[in-house]
Amino acid sequence: MPTNCRSPWEGRGEDPDSDRDGDGRGDARSAFSDNGRVRAFRHVQLSYQPFITSVRRFPYPYRAMLAICSDLDETPDRKVYWEIMRFLNTTETTAMGPGVGLDVGNSIYFDMPPEQFSYWNTDDAGREMVRSLIHSGHIDCLHSYGDLAITRAHAGRALDELARHDCRLEIWVDHGKAPTNFGADVTRGYGDIPGHEAYHADLTIAHGVRYVWRGRVTSVIGQDVPASIDGLWTSRHPVASGWTVGKELAKRVLARRGSVKYAIQADNQVLGEGRLRDGEAVDEFLRCNPHWGGVSSCETATGIGEVLTDSMLGRLVMREGVCILYTHLGKVKDPRTPFPPAAVAGLRRLAKAHRDDKILVTTTRRALGYLSARDRVGWSGHREKDLLTISVGRGSGARSGGPPNACSELMGLSFYVPDHRRYRILIDGAPVESLQVNPPDRTGRPSVSLPWKRSCFPDQ
Repeated sequence: MPTNCRSPWEGRGEDPDSDRDGDGRGDARSAFSDNGRVRAFRHVQLSYQPFITSVRRFPYPYRAMLAICSDLDETPDRKVYWEIMRFLNTTETTAMGPGVGLDVGNSIYFDMPPEQFSYWNTDDAGREMVRSLIHSGHIDCLHSYGDLAITRAHAGRALDELARHDCRLEIWVDHGKAPTNFGADVTRGYGDIPGHEAYHADLTIAHGVRYVWRGRVTSVIGQDVPASIDGLWTSRHPVASGWTVGKELAKRVLARRGSVKYAIQADNQVLGEGRLRDGEAVDEFLRCNPHWGGVSSCETATGIGEVLTDSMLGRLVMREGVCILYTHLGKVKDPRTPFPPAAVAGLRRLAKAHRDDKILVTTTRRALGYLSARDRVGWSGHREKDLLTISVGRGSGARSGGPPNACSELMGLSFYVPDHRRYRILIDGAPVESLQVNPPDRTGRPSVSLPWKRSCFPDQ
């Protein structure tokens, strides 16, 4: 499907703190972000003439980033699951009309009641579909092991199945009150308590899980920028929206007073350092549902159109923020047409913002990986005659694997550069074979990027 495998160059933005003294290197004064997370800049002493550069917030030419992070709760069967994914990721004809052709992931769990789609509940064709979507990156979240997974043996059986088929999931998302959850409050579970029959954290982290969500959701439109309640209150629903605003303000106050439950919301960052109760270190992430009715409003296939409004998308772009959107796209009213007209309209609005080079829409795993690498990567720049070189060290923010000669975490990483004739980027000393040279954007500055390639949606 050629339309599903195109490779756009995406993103935009700048990091005003990444080169304070103009020497072309990450500044020691910016070695820590505002929330204290180490950025791990490498200072490389060069004999060449340095030049001024800075890292963009997003890959060229986009100004914001959004990932639809959907929990599969109540998905009826594999056919509904596949039709949802086809509509989101292709431009093929579906029950809702032509698909929107975005890059959207989904989640999976294993042990669930028989009326809900899950890995063990479905048939062989359904399990093959799940594995194919994991391999392509379109299933990227492990949504606990399911309501009926109550022991370490249940987790072990699921992990053995994934390993047998060379499947790896790096994101853990707590599910309701599932026993295998990692959360201690909102999504209370026992999966990270050594000695409990549901303990599995050591196995799950060893499998490759790196990012963990423990029930933290905000209504604030746009993360990785200063928190703002603008856009939440509406005169059409003054009481309900006012209550949502009040709750967000209360969360912020509690976070600043040391609340563990709301700590990640103190600085409105997507990613924060987390630690499970068994001591395992993880990257915890924050999800967002910016609906005026609160984080539990319209987080379904029926309601998503009321979330993806022109106002919300416009504000996300204006703030140059990130949104890991909290939703449940398997909660459908009519399995024959999972998305009603209002939801289809909202998703088409999002697709237009993507096509108009405003919002980079990608999977949750790719969004989190990019943000982690962008904030932790080390780099330096120097000039030798008419050649400008940017040397990148992957450091702690990137993982191995991905495409040849580049780390998948670094896809889309972009640098503002002086207008020049020749550029090159080195990753750990090795040159990037395919380099994207970008014209000036709205800031008036040109840039160079490591190519951002769209995920290729599988055929069934």
